[in-house]
Amino acid sequence: MGRHPELLIPASSLEVLKTAVIFGADAVYIGGEAFGLRAKAKNFSMEEMKEGIGFAHEHGVKVYVTANILAHNDDLPGVREYFEELREIRPDALIIADPGVFDIAKEVCPEIERHISTQANNTNYGTYNFWYRQGASRVVSARELSMKEIKELRANIPADLEIETFVHGAMCISYSGRCLLSNYFTGRDANRGACTHPCRWKYAVVEETRPGEYMPVYENERGTYIFNSKDLCMIEHIPELIDAGIDSLKIEGRMKTALYVATVARTYRKAIDDYQKDPELYRKNMPWYLDQISNCTYRQFTTGFFFGKPDETTQIYDSNTYNKEYTYLGIAGEIKDGLCRIEQRNKFSVGETIEIMKPCGENVEVEVKRILNEDGEEQESAPHSKQVLWVELSKTPEKYDILRRREG
Repeated sequence: MGRHPELLIPASSLEVLKTAVIFGADAVYIGGEAFGLRAKAKNFSMEEMKEGIGFAHEHGVKVYVTANILAHNDDLPGVREYFEELREIRPDALIIADPGVFDIAKEVCPEIERHISTQANNTNYGTYNFWYRQGASRVVSARELSMKEIKELRANIPADLEIETFVHGAMCISYSGRCLLSNYFTGRDANRGACTHPCRWKYAVVEETRPGEYMPVYENERGTYIFNSKDLCMIEHIPELIDAGIDSLKIEGRMKTALYVATVARTYRKAIDDYQKDPELYRKNMPWYLDQISNCTYRQFTTGFFFGKPDETTQIYDSNTYNKEYTYLGIAGEIKDGLCRIEQRNKFSVGETIEIMKPCGENVEVEVKRILNEDGEEQESAPHSKQVLWVELSKTPEKYDILRRREG
């Protein structure tokens, strides 16, 4: 049946890292406060990173830290200092795109594995073999590769060089994520972690001699979101991914909520495990996977480049909005005297029916019986985001369960 693939899940914060671990990740990738490509994500302080790595390792889960900016001269001294700090807290690998940054990591913390980011445009086995000779243990494939090309890669690289491939999440319109639109429009450099996502904006064409006359790029009177890709989803193609020799199935989403991470991690975990247990079980459970994966926010789905070049059906021309079936309410924390402590994320009220989402795959409908603030005072609703509350439900959740509400 081939290799047992790692399920690699993103985390934007310590809370989300713990959710990823509990809901089925084999490994989690995170960014520190510098040198990753998600400047607007919450990201991790060094102390949070240390705690997160400790929590993950206690559960047998690895942690990879992104350091995949394309560095300028004045970045390099800070990179060296950063790696010296990381050497002390021992993540399992560093994800790097820049050769200069790679050399610093090799010098400062040679005991930490080095993975080559998709930002390095890794499209052929010659590139993989080059990075292997430099000391990389894993290379992340460019998103533009087909399944056929990945199989060819596997056949032409050392058996111990790992292939990591994105299988789910947002697709960047530009080549391997190397986008100049954000820098051009806003002065914020996507290649240094500050992307403003102009690929999701609404566009029209203006002819040079007719200023003010906005013509739609596509047949839609409101203009068009011409750069707005559907989201990647390969939940129906686990057998092909494993057969291609991919070592790590990577989920995009280092700015996503705990609800998104829990939903995607739980669904892919079950799909991978079911297939490796019995391919027939995987086929039988496909309706469940498809239903569950649609429970988090997404922009319709595509298989990207895996089965040929994308065409107009992989784009969303009339909207940049997500489909959203559930609202995230919070994560179950300490349980005491039948009450569950949560840091509330969205409004809910006494008497409402909500769901407890469990790592095992179970979803339990419950009624909100009582809501108390930190002083023990009862309140009818929880309107203020991030308020710490104690909640009584008709069935008590377990620590790290997700609380959510179905919409519509």
